[in-house]
Amino acid sequence: MPNPDRQDRPDHLVVLINPTSAKGAGARAGQRAVAALRAAGIEVTDIVGRDAADGEERAREALLKHPDAPLVVVGGDGMVSAGLRLLAGDDERVLGVIPAGTGNDTARSLGIPLKDPEAAARVIIAGQTGRIDLGEATVGAGTDHEVVRRFGTVLACGLDSKVNDRANRMRWPRGKRRYDLAMLLELPRFTAPRFRIRLDDRELDGECMLVAIGNGPSYGGGMLICPQARMDDGRFQATVVDRVSKPTLLTIFPKVFGGRHIEHPKVNVHHAAEIELRADGVSCWADGERIGELPVRLRTLAAAVVVFRASPQT
Repeated sequence: MPNPDRQDRPDHLVVLINPTSAKGAGARAGQRAVAALRAAGIEVTDIVGRDAADGEERAREALLKHPDAPLVVVGGDGMVSAGLRLLAGDDERVLGVIPAGTGNDTARSLGIPLKDPEAAARVIIAGQTGRIDLGEATVGAGTDHEVVRRFGTVLACGLDSKVNDRANRMRWPRGKRRYDLAMLLELPRFTAPRFRIRLDDRELDGECMLVAIGNGPSYGGGMLICPQARMDDGRFQATVVDRVSKPTLLTIFPKVFGGRHIEHPKVNVHHAAEIELRADGVSCWADGERIGELPVRLRTLAAAVVVFRASPQT
């Protein structure tokens, strides 16, 4: 849970809604949340873009017009990423989340109700805020095409990125079962790549099934891949799964939902504020989105963003 900052009910909000999130659930959740916010006497500038780029551009214009208004995003972790892009360079404006996506791991980490837009809106109405860390990923580090991205939850690569690539091409099934099926389809053809990993002043080199770097504990809709990660401690948790047989991996995988996979001797946990990952032909995903291929350099941005968070009375 983020460190407490202040409690101040907002007067005006800019609300960015993803109408395509979770097959239209974002639009419905946005309507319900905006109605609840307005019923509480809060002025709302609500934005539904024609597409993601249009929505972000219109939100950027609204934020310039209302410099003191918090930004609220309605959708999944991809929409949270959009919010982080919009707030880049502005460490005082508050970010709020109405979860309406598939994963919703940022909202889960902040204690925000997941399937009740009105309850999520009440978190914002209560006005309790706190600061959380972010991860900063420099994709293509050391090359001529570096791209910097910020993320709130987990960056992962290896088998995980292969599975995500597959799952995002699939139309069926929905939710966690799609990820499970993608895992079963990708695992037979997967070969553990050789990773070169720098963790602050330590270096690792070896074949790994998966490497996950957590600013927060979960991804993929509640899978606790980095169960010791906190969003307010100024460091990442790195979960490194060494090369194992595929039958062994299938015994480890189900334990990730409770965070018990880290008890296996081939699953190693490290903590670091700066991390560098190198491997050939390996893509990486962060906050549910593909952000590019390794190498990637990561650093913690401590207390980088202010968020609305759940309080005991919410």
